[in-house]
Amino acid sequence: MKKPIIGIVANQHYLDNTAFFDQPFSYTPQGFIDGIHQAGGVPLVLPLGLADLAADYIEKIDKLLLAGGQDITPSLYGEEPHPKLGATSLERDLFEMALIQEAIEQKKPIFTVCRGTQILNVTLGGNLYQDLSLYNDWSVKHDMFPTPPAFALHSIKVANNSILGNLLAEETQVNSFHHQALKELAEPLKAIAWSKDGIIEAVESKDPGVPILGVQWHPELVHKADPKEQELFNFFVQKF
Repeated sequence: MKKPIIGIVANQHYLDNTAFFDQPFSYTPQGFIDGIHQAGGVPLVLPLGLADLAADYIEKIDKLLLAGGQDITPSLYGEEPHPKLGATSLERDLFEMALIQEAIEQKKPIFTVCRGTQILNVTLGGNLYQDLSLYNDWSVKHDMFPTPPAFALHSIKVANNSILGNLLAEETQVNSFHHQALKELAEPLKAIAWSKDGIIEAVESKDPGVPILGVQWHPELVHKADPKEQELFNFFVQKF
């Protein structure tokens, strides 16, 4: 039986690359590769490219995974940059937006993590809090540093009638590394998990014919120690 090919969109490292003679390099966290291997898939890292190549990339994979990384360029959802905005990569934003649109067009399943869920929301018409300080009800620590990523930080409430409702307990603990968050949810998406202060922690597509699952935490950092996080990879690779 052919193993599904999972396209993981790479990030690009631009700065302080003395070991690489100051040349940019493409990479993805090892946890995504290991999680997909363990789930029985074949990870294929997709280097950043021109948006015009999105259809060709999506044709060659069975499913698409978007990982974490930089903040999203705020002009993509009609805002000026807030003073607390972190590093951005418009090149990556535009490439990932094209891949998302093409994966939906070609009916390829999409799994997004942290920044990946944020660019998914922006691509489909939603927007973001550029920094959690802009969210009036912020009361939970969403950036767990300096706590090691293998430890869960805060609880989330999971909707029973959702993809995650079949994979996780109604209330569970997750790690967390983000200072931006989903604000107005894109119309094609529905929220399926929330932190105690009301931040959206996971989404899925309203249309069952468009397979999308997005989480705000980082299963790739803890999947070896926490079986429930590996279950996210297992579901995406084997059943989605």
